[in-house]
Amino acid sequence: MSMKSSHLPCKINSFSKIHMSQNLDDRFVPLEKVFRRRLLTGMFTASLVACGANFGGITSFLLGFYPENARGLKLDVLYPIGGFSRCLDTNDGFEFIYPDDWVGDQRLLYRAAGKAERSLDPPPLSDQGNRDRHKDVNEPAVAFGPPGSNGELNVSVIASQVPIDFSIEAFGGPEEIGDMIIKKITLSFKSQDVKVTLLQSTLREEIPRKIKYYTLEFKVESPSFRRHNVSVCCARAGRLYTLNAQAPESVWPKVQRDLYKTAQSFALI
Repeated sequence: MSMKSSHLPCKINSFSKIHMSQNLDDRFVPLEKVFRRRLLTGMFTASLVACGANFGGITSFLLGFYPENARGLKLDVLYPIGGFSRCLDTNDGFEFIYPDDWVGDQRLLYRAAGKAERSLDPPPLSDQGNRDRHKDVNEPAVAFGPPGSNGELNVSVIASQVPIDFSIEAFGGPEEIGDMIIKKITLSFKSQDVKVTLLQSTLREEIPRKIKYYTLEFKVESPSFRRHNVSVCCARAGRLYTLNAQAPESVWPKVQRDLYKTAQSFALI
């Protein structure tokens, strides 16, 4: 009898502990739901931040699964896709892709900043200011190359003013135009030791927009250097556009695939 009575408090005490733990579990259920929701929200937000900032190349990696769709949306202006970034120049109206580890020519950026400052100044009273303003008419609008390089490996675009009715095709087909441009390039070198050789000349056409892109591949050789070039020329509404991608002949085999892609991507917008 005494043994039965001695076990009764233990049973009651155990039952009360179990009951209390169940009550505590019930009280923490709402907190658990809130914690789980906040945890998932935090993970989702962190993922968005990581993608938006391209931490560790996450965004570029994901966009790489659908490169053509991503490029069609111009997302490569913000995030490199497949090893390429996009230059989108809305002022002069052109675009192209270039290797994502290349950087913009800082000299052009500084000169562009200087022009912006000068544009705030009052107009000059003489024609000297106008003459100075047109000295850099053939200066590239943009230029990109490997960081720390000497400029021998780069891609650049020049946009020049031409008569409104100017037409490249008026000079003939791709071969005739290629020969004509090569002759002009040869004459631009004052030295007789420079040899320019046309390798190929092709035509790429946007039929709906009636834009023709002439692509020339040529070599420039002299006693002091040997260079390989791919250029794209086109004209529209009184503007002549020329993209030029160049590399030393010794480096060409390593970069030719990238420079071909750059030339192929050049388009007016």
